[in-house]
Amino acid sequence: MEYQPDAYPARLEVDYPDRLDRLSTLLRIPFSIPIWILAALLPVAPAVFISLAAEGLIDGDSANGVFGAAFFLPLVLMLLFRRKYPRWWFDFLLELTRFQARVAAYLDLLTDKYPSTEEEQAVHLELDYPQAEELNRFLPIIKWLLLIPHYIVGVVLLVLSILAIVGAWFAILFTARYPRPLFDFIVGVSRYWLRISAYGFLLITDRYPPFKLGT
Repeated sequence: MEYQPDAYPARLEVDYPDRLDRLSTLLRIPFSIPIWILAALLPVAPAVFISLAAEGLIDGDSANGVFGAAFFLPLVLMLLFRRKYPRWWFDFLLELTRFQARVAAYLDLLTDKYPSTEEEQAVHLELDYPQAEELNRFLPIIKWLLLIPHYIVGVVLLVLSILAIVGAWFAILFTARYPRPLFDFIVGVSRYWLRISAYGFLLITDRYPPFKLGT
């Protein structure tokens, strides 16, 4: 992925496939179950969350919320009081985000390559490591609130993307090709939500996400 100096600190590109396998597309949902389970379990992997859930103290949704709080809230506090963003913390979130993007691309029919837990494959996602001292230490407290307009637009885009994926599914079954306009739209929606995450939850930038799907 070619870097441009004025590019947003969170970037996503997916290689456009020449042809796609019809059988893999037809059976994408059952083929996706194992990797989907792995992606779903990652946020609740820590033993403490598993123990709490097993004892009935929290349910699965609460465990995911606890995991999010366990990574998001300490980061907010570190930026607020210490103005630090640990590199190991960033590297973990980067690789987790990349893996989730590969899973999403596979589910969205953008690629036939089964999602790897390590290799980049056809999905290229980059996050810029932030200089914590240059970030506004108080902004993380209200970023989630500032993103409300983006949530509204993002939900509408998600609904449209589902319709686009259904259309692409039929097109691939008949032609073995992903219509380029639909492909670019789906990638654009994923890019849109990545920027929301980078600003409001990964906290790598204070630059407000643009209201656009392109790069």
